[in-house]
Amino acid sequence: MAPRPGGPLTVLPFADIEDVLFHLAEALRVPVLVAALICLAIVLVEFGRFVIEVSRRRSRSYTGLQAATEEALAALRTRRDHVTAAASLARISAGPAMSEAIERLLSLWERPDREEEGAKALADFDFASMRKLERTRALVRLGPALGLMGTLIPLSPALAGLAEGDVKQLSENLRVAFSVTVLGLLIGAIAFVISLVRDRLYGQDLSDLQFVAARLLGPRR
Repeated sequence: MAPRPGGPLTVLPFADIEDVLFHLAEALRVPVLVAALICLAIVLVEFGRFVIEVSRRRSRSYTGLQAATEEALAALRTRRDHVTAAASLARISAGPAMSEAIERLLSLWERPDREEEGAKALADFDFASMRKLERTRALVRLGPALGLMGTLIPLSPALAGLAEGDVKQLSENLRVAFSVTVLGLLIGAIAFVISLVRDRLYGQDLSDLQFVAARLLGPRR
C-alpha cells in the first residue's frame, strides 16, 4: 500500500542503502589516494629534518655542556657580558627552538623572578617539542589507515570485475589496492622511527636546558 501524503517517511530498501554506501566509498577513492601521496611527501620532508637534527647532536656530551655553561656563567658574573655568554651556550644549541630558550634564560639573569620565568621558558620549549612530535605521531596512525582505506575501496570494483569476467578491471584495481597498502605501511614505519628517536632527542635537549637553567638562574653563590 502506498504511503499517504504527509505520512511517515518511507525507509530506503536495503539495496538502495548498499548503493549509497558504494557510491560514497567510490567518491573517497581519489581523495584517499591524494591524501596518501601528501602524507608520503610530509614524512619524507620530516625524515630530511630528522637527519639534520641527528647530525647536529652527534657531538653532544656532558663535558661540553658543563664547560659551555661555566663559561657563560663566568662571563655573566665578572663582566655581565651577555654576548659572550650567548656565544658560549650557542655551542650546545641543537636548533632554533633551543637557541630561543637559551636566549630567554640569559635575559632572566638579573630578574628577581628568574626562577619562575625560567620554568616557564622550559615548559614552552617542551610544548614546542611536543608539537613537532605530533606531526609524525599522527602519521604513524594516519599512514596505515589511509593504506587500509585505499586497499578496501578498489576491492569492490575488483570483485565486480571478477564476477563479470573482466580480468583487466580486476588486475588494475588490485594493483592500486596493494600499492596503497605498501605506501601506507611505509609512511607509518618511517614516522614511527622518527617519532621514537625524536622523543629521546628532545628529552635530552630539555635535560640540557634544565641544567643550564639550574646553573644560571639558581641561588647565587
